[in-house]
Amino acid sequence: MRPVVGLTTYLQQAQTGVWDVRASFLPAIYFEGVNLAGGVAVLLPPQPVDTDVAECVLDGIDGLVVTGGRDVDPATYGQVRHATTDEPVQDSRMRDAFEFELVRKALQRGMPVLGICRGAQVLNVALGGTLHQHLPDVLGHTRHQQGNAMFSTSSVRTVPGTRLAALIGESSDAQCYHHQAIDTLGKGLIVSARDSDGVVEAVEMPGDDFVLAVQWHPEERLDDLRLFAAVVEAAGWYATGKVRA
Repeated sequence: MRPVVGLTTYLQQAQTGVWDVRASFLPAIYFEGVNLAGGVAVLLPPQPVDTDVAECVLDGIDGLVVTGGRDVDPATYGQVRHATTDEPVQDSRMRDAFEFELVRKALQRGMPVLGICRGAQVLNVALGGTLHQHLPDVLGHTRHQQGNAMFSTSSVRTVPGTRLAALIGESSDAQCYHHQAIDTLGKGLIVSARDSDGVVEAVEMPGDDFVLAVQWHPEERLDDLRLFAAVVEAAGWYATGKVRA
């Protein structure tokens, strides 16, 4: 049985051909990573959340990947918007609310969760944590996000004994494009990697359930499928448990 992995998507104005429309979309490299790792990928467009929507979505998948995108609305973690933070709009607020609910319900089920860049921040905020809204104010440089869609390479060092360390070893080069990062940790999370500046580059939840989030973009290096393979494998075990139940 190939596990089904759901990936959250963008929701914003987009141009394609003669069309300029409000659209849900996701760069193909995200679901290619899931496919190459042996999973079946399905896209999860943001939509209004009520008591049943998240449960219905999660009923149809075996694992959840929360993907990159716009900044999380700082009001959701009790802060005033920094001048450099993306201004919240109706669609971005819908995506925030949808992903928060998916994450919380997935954790209640013990469903595997992988967060990527924004996804790490969503996981942290969903669990009551906060973010640094603009790293250059903290660090004095812009190396984590150079702009113009140019990824920078950071060397991240994992924390011994963590799930991430078991997956990728003591250190790894990471493709980064973020001007925000985790500040106060959400409830139940631990740091599993930092970069040379001390910035939190990965968090996870200890225990048997697969809950891992990285601040970098593993989909930019599909020659290294370890993180995608890990969430697909965990989703496979989760699917097996559903069948036996």
